Amino acid sequence: MKIKMNTWLRKPVLLLLFITVLAPIVLYTDKLSTFSTYEFVQEPSTISLNRDVQALNLLPQELSVAQEEPSADVYVENLSRSVRVSDGERFRKTRQLNEESKEITTAEEDNPIREVTEGENKDHVNLKVAEHSMLETQAETKPEAQKSTKTKSEKPNERVLADSRVRYLKDQLIRARVYLSLSSTRNNAQFNRELRARMKDVQRALGDASKDTDLPKNAYDKLKAMDQTLAKGKQMQDDCTAVVKKLRAIIHSTEEQLRVHQKQALFLTHLTAKTVPKGLHCLPLRLSTEYYSLNSSAQQFPNQEKLDDPKLFHYALFSDNVLATAVVVNSTITNAKDPWKHVFHIVTDRLNYAAMRMWFLTNPPRKATIQVQNIDEFSWLNASYSPVLKQLASQNMIDYYFKTHKAVESDSNLKFRNPKYLSMMNHLRFYLPEIFPKLSKVVFLDDDIVVQKDLSGLWSVDLKGKVNGAVETCGENFHRFDRYLNFSNPIIAKNFDPRACGWAYGMNVFDLDEWKKQNITDVYHSWQNLNHERQLWKLGTLPPGLITFWKRVYPLERSWHVLGLGYNPSVSQKEIERAAVIHYNGNLKPWLEIGIPKFRGYWSKFVDYDQAYLRDCNMSP
Repeated sequence: MKIKMNTWLRKPVLLLLFITVLAPIVLYTDKLSTFSTYEFVQEPSTISLNRDVQALNLLPQELSVAQEEPSADVYVENLSRSVRVSDGERFRKTRQLNEESKEITTAEEDNPIREVTEGENKDHVNLKVAEHSMLETQAETKPEAQKSTKTKSEKPNERVLADSRVRYLKDQLIRARVYLSLSSTRNNAQFNRELRARMKDVQRALGDASKDTDLPKNAYDKLKAMDQTLAKGKQMQDDCTAVVKKLRAIIHSTEEQLRVHQKQALFLTHLTAKTVPKGLHCLPLRLSTEYYSLNSSAQQFPNQEKLDDPKLFHYALFSDNVLATAVVVNSTITNAKDPWKHVFHIVTDRLNYAAMRMWFLTNPPRKATIQVQNIDEFSWLNASYSPVLKQLASQNMIDYYFKTHKAVESDSNLKFRNPKYLSMMNHLRFYLPEIFPKLSKVVFLDDDIVVQKDLSGLWSVDLKGKVNGAVETCGENFHRFDRYLNFSNPIIAKNFDPRACGWAYGMNVFDLDEWKKQNITDVYHSWQNLNHERQLWKLGTLPPGLITFWKRVYPLERSWHVLGLGYNPSVSQKEIERAAVIHYNGNLKPWLEIGIPKFRGYWSKFVDYDQAYLRDCNMSP
């Protein structure tokens, strides 16, 4: 029966009947016929949320883009079974699937790595299923989700390397040099001129840039132009063997240059570490001049009656660096709970004795006690008593340290060839009972440390019969015994373990009573006599320390003493802030220009650069 549309429009009752009854049946039949096309697909009946279901949110015109990206399996409800479920249930599941896919899309935007597809045929079928489901649920998908999906589909599949453009420009220059050296391109005058011009453009664009952000705006244009020229050069080559040989020659030459520069850098770093900066040279001269202008009464320190009081906290500090010593004292007192209980025993050499005294007379530490001694006044310290002093005075030892041109050739490790080891100041740490005969316990501090917390607790540490309380350095291989001792020598191999854990000089607690009981100084002397030809270890203070205090070291908690700020830029800030003492061991001292910049602030904050003597010597942070 044929029904005219205008009749239906004139009869609202019939129109309502069509909408409520006939329309759903027609739509349902329509969908049923569509589904029957895909009844051959046997998909699992569960939805895997670990797979990429983003294709369900794609618009029809974006399917071609999606096919270019890695896709993953998309699992939907079994389509043959979906025919028998109600419209409401099916649309509810579809909405749920879309909401879950949005969450996965958002989570995956932070991860640039996409899952790899598993078979092209399976992806094709799944993409068809995804397309069909998408067409059904297009009305349910929000514009925001579609926009988010489109953005994601346009992202690259792999993470871009940092500063890749700078790297690529440098690679272009290398390829260009190779082409210039080959006969096929060298004989082509036009190409030769073009390539040289492109090289100049790339070099100008590259300049001193180390990051992509440092490049000028036209760098990409130069890159593209060079690529085109290199493509021409590639077409002109018919002998790949010549290109390979040239590249190998360039690599070999570059490696040789790198080795030379590394060797020069090592030598210059050690040379800089040995050199006294102009300001540090000026400071003791000015201080000494002022000191000798004082009368004898003004040259004396107060509170000298506390120097032998065993109930107070005594520190031993041996240095010829006035400013470094001032930082150690200043940082210790600043963080001390009871400054009046702290006594600093400073020993320096004859050249810096007046300057050291003048500094602390002018800048007295708050309520703390200072003693400054001259090493030359220790009458007991002579060559007949100390074997190391006799060795250091020998011509053979002086030649070993000062003939650096021979040293570089014969020994690649310059660390132990620093003339500072000729100074007896470094070996005073083995004579603490002789220097402080009335004290029971002393904390030894190096002049390249900074104190960040109160150190009073060190005097309450029970060393359990050990002589030396120190932080062990087991975490790093180069702090094991075999790094410092010659285990090819049978004397060393017989007495020590090559993998034994080393420990740190720089902040040590010494029990002087136990020292005397165990005759530590005699042990030190006996080993020094055995090493008169440097067959057991190279000179320094840590190797004989490891031997002398073998099995006599009590390990302190690591937060007491953190090392490496003078050579290792990777020391963590959290570890530094937790430490009671930080140590700038290594060549990169904080008072030198070569010091690690990010660590210099921990040291410089304890220097008053407004002090008159520092201003006169033009010293600034």
